[in-house]
Amino acid sequence: MKIGFIGAGKVGFSLGKYFISNGISVTGYYSRSPKSAKSAAEFTNSRMYSSLTDILKDSDTLFLTVPDDVIGTVWEHIKNLDVRNKKICHCSGSISSAAFFDAENKGAFAYSIHPLCAVSDKYNSWRNLKNTVFTIEGSEQYLTKMRNLFAGFGNETVVINTKDKALYHAGAVLASNLVIALLSMSEDVLKQCGFSAESARKALLPLFKVNAENIVQNGPEKALTGPVERNDVQTVRHHLESLGKDLTKREVYRLLSLELTKIAQEKHWQRNYTQMKEVLK
Repeated sequence: MKIGFIGAGKVGFSLGKYFISNGISVTGYYSRSPKSAKSAAEFTNSRMYSSLTDILKDSDTLFLTVPDDVIGTVWEHIKNLDVRNKKICHCSGSISSAAFFDAENKGAFAYSIHPLCAVSDKYNSWRNLKNTVFTIEGSEQYLTKMRNLFAGFGNETVVINTKDKALYHAGAVLASNLVIALLSMSEDVLKQCGFSAESARKALLPLFKVNAENIVQNGPEKALTGPVERNDVQTVRHHLESLGKDLTKREVYRLLSLELTKIAQEKHWQRNYTQMKEVLK
């Protein structure tokens, strides 16, 4: 396999280095920023390309590691070149392989391959990819081969249905970006109690970290603690009353606590959470 990259941002850097570290040939990089393409090529000991035609000719697999909103635009540029028998991939979490809507009519094969992790640094994030789950969807022709590529690196790989891509991404956002919103809400509540922004964050982050580690080690059910798990209806009622003037935080607390009752009921099947559910509804 000879893999070329169109786009030389954090994902392009990281994935290219990860391929190289696992013995896969990276032909090089093409980017609208020659400086970025040159840096990525140097980082992966590959070639900087100034022509889409040339990188297509030298590669049997292309990764479009560009921002989501330009994937379609880049495809419009390359689809009229010689893409026959090429595997065309992007790494968007939210967009499916349907972005390459007429790839098979052009003789190419379309895939979305998404690393389920945060890629935040050009030069160091590639090291985290070894512990990352990759999701793959796209053309049947080489689907198993693309999955086996990452499985061969030791990564867990999951094939999903093209129509489920948006749902999959929503699930990922719930566990990542929306957690940030919850922490921000927690900080706001503590600031109302007299904490400074700095002291609120200092107080909450160890709590968050220990809880996250417990979930990783033991799973959500065993990690669950707190008033909902204890079936402490009175405390939950007081929480809702204290948040009464802030309708957004109250609603978030209510809805997430209802979800917690489901986990708590599975953990303590002998307990009756009916009253808790009534308070939360």
